[in-house]
Amino acid sequence: MSAQIPDRTVDVVVVGLGVAGEAVAGELASAGLEVLGVESRLVGGECPYWGCIPSKMMIRAAGLIAETRRVEGLAGKANVTPDWAQVAERIRREATDDWDDQVAVDRFTGQGGHFVRGRAQLAGPGRVLVDGQLVEARRGVVLATGTVASIPPIPGLADTPYWTNREAIELTTLPDSLIVLGGGAIGLELAQVFARFGVAVTVVEAADRLLAAEEPESSTLVQEALESDDITVVTSAKVDRVTHDGRFTLHLPDRDLTADRLLVATGRRVDLTGLGVDTVGLDPAGRALEVDEHLRAGEGLWAVGDVTGHGAFTHVGTYQAKIAVRDILGDPGPAAEYDAVPRVTFTDPEVGAVGLTEAQARDRGIAVRTGLAQVPSSARGWIHKAGNEGLIKLVVDADTGLLVGATSAGPAGGEVLGALAVAVHGRVPVDRLRHMIYAYPTFHRGIEDALRDLDA
Repeated sequence: MSAQIPDRTVDVVVVGLGVAGEAVAGELASAGLEVLGVESRLVGGECPYWGCIPSKMMIRAAGLIAETRRVEGLAGKANVTPDWAQVAERIRREATDDWDDQVAVDRFTGQGGHFVRGRAQLAGPGRVLVDGQLVEARRGVVLATGTVASIPPIPGLADTPYWTNREAIELTTLPDSLIVLGGGAIGLELAQVFARFGVAVTVVEAADRLLAAEEPESSTLVQEALESDDITVVTSAKVDRVTHDGRFTLHLPDRDLTADRLLVATGRRVDLTGLGVDTVGLDPAGRALEVDEHLRAGEGLWAVGDVTGHGAFTHVGTYQAKIAVRDILGDPGPAAEYDAVPRVTFTDPEVGAVGLTEAQARDRGIAVRTGLAQVPSSARGWIHKAGNEGLIKLVVDADTGLLVGATSAGPAGGEVLGALAVAVHGRVPVDRLRHMIYAYPTFHRGIEDALRDLDA
């Protein structure tokens, strides 16, 4: 332990100090409660060290390379010789400066919290074992233990030195070739980064398209973008087994794929084993901790972040943290709702989406109308020229006239998404959107084009 527990009884025990848990613990401590925060690894969790922050720094560097290559034909020629070692060192240095574990610990204890580096598990309602020492929580316990990488049970895979996102983020020397197993957001973002730094990349996806949870138009757009970066894309792929003899080979029914390295990016999963949830009547084999609209998982028990199964997004975790804090303190405020959860895949082009896809809306029995606009056909897209690929798609409930989902893909697609997220969250009637003033010439003006297509 990095500190001794000052008392065997505190107001609240927070197990897991990732982004969501750290937010809960800090807010409660600042409000005057006696809070014990327990974390076995780094305070801040996956996002600042191996996820959101360093990956976006890598994407920024790769994006600059792509932009300089686009200069040819617009303003002349640009020769780029990427230096991965320099980029990797800068990412490590700057990420460490901004997200240092000890700084996070000091910030929390400076708010009045008590911190212990250790492992914790429930030992009944309001009771937590911290490395064998029993602590009782007067108000309750908050579980914020996040997720772990989900590794598919492919024969031979477990015996190989495959990478997860952590090894990929920590990389200091580039391989000549890389296979990315998984065509979701994490896999595609890293695939494009490595390809733009000169690595021969192959993406292997079991579904029939990339970004299978998003609109099919987004899948087509991203696949075309990756292939323009010389990335080989293999979909509908069943991997029979994996072997490693210094290089990796993925054995498919119709071919073998070989590369120096293998990145497994097939999602993340909740792991409740070892948390003692059975001592409070919950299933340790569950896919997530079921919570109500105030993030309560049981009497005197709350859960926030990825462990709740409401989307493995930092912004969902911090959103839930505020609601849980209010509930623990007895303060009024709105309950959690997830109809307008925004999500962004930071490929180039970016793919932002909010709410339901067209298929999801139809599955719910909604009478759907859609509108589609192409970014290159907009004024700003025409001005942007090279790298202007993108689209805006609206999914509307024809009976209510409300926007229930939307996609914004293209340059700054995640930023354009903001207006659409407000419309879905605020239940703004489409008729109001039609009569809104859209600044010219902007990418977000494409929303107006999609509205016109909705009426066509």
